[in-house]
Formats: sequence, structure tokens, C-alpha cells
Amino acid sequence: MKKCISYFFGILFAFCLMIVLLITSIEAVAYWTPGYYEKEYTKYNVTADVHMEMDDLLDVTTEMMAYLRGRRPDLHVPTIVDGQPREFFNEREIAHMEDVRGLFLGGLALRRICVAAALVCLAGLLLLRAPVRKVLPRSVCAGTVLFFAAICGLAAIIATDFTKYFVIFHHIFFDNDLWILDPRTDLLINIVPEPFFMDTAARIALTYGAAVAVVFVVCVILIRRDRQS
Repeated sequence: MKKCISYFFGILFAFCLMIVLLITSIEAVAYWTPGYYEKEYTKYNVTADVHMEMDDLLDVTTEMMAYLRGRRPDLHVPTIVDGQPREFFNEREIAHMEDVRGLFLGGLALRRICVAAALVCLAGLLLLRAPVRKVLPRSVCAGTVLFFAAICGLAAIIATDFTKYFVIFHHIFFDNDLWILDPRTDLLINIVPEPFFMDTAARIALTYGAAVAVVFVVCVILIRRDRQS
């Protein structure tokens, strides 16, 4: 019974770790990748579509990402479009981005919850006096395989028709149609076109895959050392 509970705590720890790594990978691509947005804007000729200079567009992007992270109160961002001063975001875009910010902040809150849950699992293992150096690496390996297999399966399904599942995603997480933007009136859709989302999803997948691979390799090394000792 003690052994089963120990491995339950270990698997739960692994799942929490995988969620933390996934959210951190999203954050890393969105916030910690110098030059990423400029590269994407250049690739898709976004400055021509929105009639803006690159520096102004990057300034707007910085303010938008700060808003999503909860570091500025609103999205009233003045800029220069087609040589004329104006607010970049209109009221519809602002209302939609308020919903998007809720998702971003919700993800960060979920990460904090998972970190706390992982610490509780560790505390549980210690209270049970379980052999942590033996249980944890094996549990993390098993949990990693299960969680990563599920993520890969989901990614494979999405890759078959990105547009279809992009729409489904919005129907799941938004209870309005504010996300359906008009390129004639809404600049936001021009700075984050669908190919941008595809590139970002691929970059997140690579970042997450690399992080998971590191964790898995470390656990395998610890398991081998335990068997040799």
C-alpha cells in the first residue's frame, strides 16, 4: 500500500512538472526570445500590411505582451499608422484581448498551482519515508512518457487541419465572437496572422520537447546509477 501511494505521488509530481514545463515553454517563446517578433513580422511582411514602421510595430507588441502579463492596466496604445497618429487597438480588439489576458494569467496561475502540488507530492514522499531517489526518477520517467505521448497525439491531430482546430480552440475558451476579426478594420489580425500562430506553436513544441528530453535523460541517468549502486 505504501509503495502504491509513493508511486501515485511520484506520477502526480511528474504530471505537475510536465504542465509547469509546458506553460514555461509558452512563456519562453512569447517573452524570452529576442528578435522573434521582428523575424516573424519581416517573414510575413506585416509592416506593409499595417502600414507601420518596424520600430513602432515592435513598441506596440511590447505593450501588448506587457498587458497580457498583467503589467499594464489597458491596451490604449498610441502609435503611428500610415503616417497618422492613432490608437492601435480599437474597442473590439481591446475587448477580445481582455479575454486573451484572462487565458495568459490563468495559465500562470495554473503553473503556480502545479508547483505547489509538486511540493506537496514531495512532502508526501518524505512523510511516507519513501526512497525518493528511487521512486521519483522512475515515476517522472513514466509520467513523462504518458503526458508527452498525449501531447504529441494532440499535436498530430491538430497538424492535420490547423485552421479547423484553431477555430475549435477559440470556441472552447471564448464565449463570444470577438476573436473573429476583420482585416479591413482590425489591425491585430494583421500582426498575428494564422501562419504566425503555426510558427509559434512549432517553436513552443520544440522548446517543450527539449525541456522534457532533458528531464527524461536526467531521470534515466539517476535510475542507472541506482541500479549500479
